[in-house]
Amino acid sequence: MGVRYFNAKQTNGRLLRPQGYNFPAGLNIGALGAPLSVEYLVIAGGGGGGGGTTSANGGGGGGAGGYRTASGFSVAQGTPYAITVGGGGAGGPSTRGSNGSNSVFSTINSTGGGGGGSEVGGLKQGLSGGSGGGSNSNATPGGAGNTPVTSPSQGNNGGGCPGNFAGGGGGGGAGGVGADVPSLQVGGNGGSSTNSSITGSPVAYAGGGGGGGYTGSGGTGGGAGAGAAGGGMGGAIGGNASIANRGSGGGGSGNEGNGYPGGSGSSGVVIIRYSGAQAAAGGNYSSSGGFSIHTFNGDSTFTANLTGYLVN
Repeated sequence: MGVRYFNAKQTNGRLLRPQGYNFPAGLNIGALGAPLSVEYLVIAGGGGGGGGTTSANGGGGGGAGGYRTASGFSVAQGTPYAITVGGGGAGGPSTRGSNGSNSVFSTINSTGGGGGGSEVGGLKQGLSGGSGGGSNSNATPGGAGNTPVTSPSQGNNGGGCPGNFAGGGGGGGAGGVGADVPSLQVGGNGGSSTNSSITGSPVAYAGGGGGGGYTGSGGTGGGAGAGAAGGGMGGAIGGNASIANRGSGGGGSGNEGNGYPGGSGSSGVVIIRYSGAQAAAGGNYSSSGGFSIHTFNGDSTFTANLTGYLVN
């Protein structure tokens, strides 16, 4: 008997036999290999800094986006996992800053950072989020971090403003709370960023934005390269934006900003790595120290390669 050939279609990792085809006796049916074990870093977009206007107090710094990381996460072969990378919140144009957007990988959801408060419109309280935004003008405390609650915590609270004519409090970062306003003149510092070496070298992520100053300087951003400084006093000084794909908060606008907005928060990032040679697709691929690394700066999918088969 000659060899019988057929064309089989593949669907979701399964070979579909043509109608009427019978498998030979003793055929071993294969199975998909073990799930791929990965480490992840999922950081949401940072919140925007609060804005200022003529005679208004300095705006609050934006809160950092949620910071979530862990190892040993199982990824099934051949299944595409949706990746969402959150954008940074806009700085408030003479009003409170906007929250950043969430970043998502599978069941891991990091929450966008809270926007910084502004005296204008009575929106003095910093908003809650992955990390909370800083408040201003007798509003205390700052916005609540780790909202909704995750374990370990994805972020920290923003700073408050206990004085009437003070600069805005700094937004909370993943590494620490945002500072309360230290005096009537100076904005509160942003909460500390956190270094991650998931890409092979340490990079600062998720720092809080500094609060805007009243008659003094703005608060510092929360960490090198992450978290934007607040603006100082003066009509032409708005808040500063933070570096893209760091999930950091924007700086609050300085006093008498005359409509200058707070700085925008930065977009988030999703990074996935695993040991060994490339065994998955999606994002920007790189390798370091025996690890394969997939970096996502925008929405996409992550799919582990098939190493086995199933036959129907």
